[in-house]
Amino acid sequence: MRFSLKQLAVFNAVADFGSVSKAAQTLSLTQSATSMSLSQLEKSLGRPLFERQGKRMVLSHWGNWLRPRAKQLLHDARQIELGLYDQHLISGEIQLAASQTAAEHLVPELISRIDGDFPEIRIELTVHNTQKVIEGVLNYQYDIGIIEGRCDDSRICHEVWCDDHLVIVAAKHHPFARQKQISAAQLEQAKWVLREQGAGTRRIFDSAIHGLVSDLDVWREYEHVPVLRTMVTKGYYLSCLPYLDVAAQLESGELVALEVPGLNMARTLSFIWRADSADNPVRECIRHEAKQLLSRLPSAR
Repeated sequence: MRFSLKQLAVFNAVADFGSVSKAAQTLSLTQSATSMSLSQLEKSLGRPLFERQGKRMVLSHWGNWLRPRAKQLLHDARQIELGLYDQHLISGEIQLAASQTAAEHLVPELISRIDGDFPEIRIELTVHNTQKVIEGVLNYQYDIGIIEGRCDDSRICHEVWCDDHLVIVAAKHHPFARQKQISAAQLEQAKWVLREQGAGTRRIFDSAIHGLVSDLDVWREYEHVPVLRTMVTKGYYLSCLPYLDVAAQLESGELVALEVPGLNMARTLSFIWRADSADNPVRECIRHEAKQLLSRLPSAR
């Protein structure tokens, strides 16, 4: 074989960071040793794997072709190492990115379940909005993602995990809270606090009200659901949030779900991964355990 796993690890790190120096720090190598390994790999393969754009190292056509294959080889090598050491059939590390609702209400129990049954699986969790999760999966930052809604990019595999829905909420002291139904005209009169652009929740809400409401008075946009939830609870705003994120407040009476005729905001929470990635036993294990978990969560089905 004309290349080594070390050279592939160097290539993978440079691709992740776009920098030889940052890759060297991550791998605990000197910069010269990192540069030499990368140069030897390119020489042995007979192809340029990167192009320099200013200070950044950007993957060439050949580098993009190699990247998923190198990642799979490195993953398999790590699994062999862990599997032989501890004699577990399923072991290894995986990068998981999840949108806020899933990360707060579903992922903790999923990880706990996996920790109990598969102690040699290491899950690194990152929380982002749906768009950033999709971008991270496409850029090889994450092995698997959990998003709100769909992703129709042909480079992404998509599998629905569970159903959910959004609700328009107001505080119990809001004038709209005492009404059985709210009209589209009343929605236009209200002050709104919403998730930021790029969030799956915001995308579904915008799509649902398109054609129903022409002009919405959006006062604030924030990334964090607890901020929006508290603002609505304490103030005179409306918001549109996932049911799972406000279920406790609706049950206690702090918040009221407003009924708007003709407004459908059903959605799904789904797993995504790159279509060109090879079979990954850890990823399959996570998806299987997630389906088993669902039977115990009637509110999320």
